[in-house]
Amino acid sequence: MRKNTVRPTDIKLHQKSRVLEVTFADGSRFELPAEYLRVYSPSAEVRGHGPGQEVLQVGKQSVNIIAIEPVGTYAVLLRFDDGHDTGIYSWDLLYNLGIHQDRLWREYLSRLEQAGHGRT
Repeated sequence: MRKNTVRPTDIKLHQKSRVLEVTFADGSRFELPAEYLRVYSPSAEVRGHGPGQEVLQVGKQSVNIIAIEPVGTYAVLLRFDDGHDTGIYSWDLLYNLGIHQDRLWREYLSRLEQAGHGRT
C-alpha cells in the first residue's frame, strides 16, 4: 500500500442494481457496476501474467457480486456469481477504477466492438 493511499470509509453492495458503492476518506464516492469491476479484475485470469496477455472479458453484463471479503487492511476480495473469485481489489485499485471510470469503460466498450462482441 502506498503512503498516500486513500482508504475507504464505507463500502456498500447494492445487489439489486449490481453496484458497489465505495466512499473514501477524501470524500470521493464512486458507484462501480459489478460488470465494470469484473472486466477490470486484477486477477491473472483477466490481466494475464504480463503485458499483452490480457483476456477480454465478454458476456459479463448480468454478472453480480455475491460476497465481499476483507483482505488484511488493504483490500477486498470480490466474489462474482459467474464463479470468478480470484481478484483482490486494493484500495488504490478501487480508487483508480473510480477516478478513471468513464475512460476505462469507453476503452472496454471499444475493445469489445473491435473484437466483434456486443453487450446484448
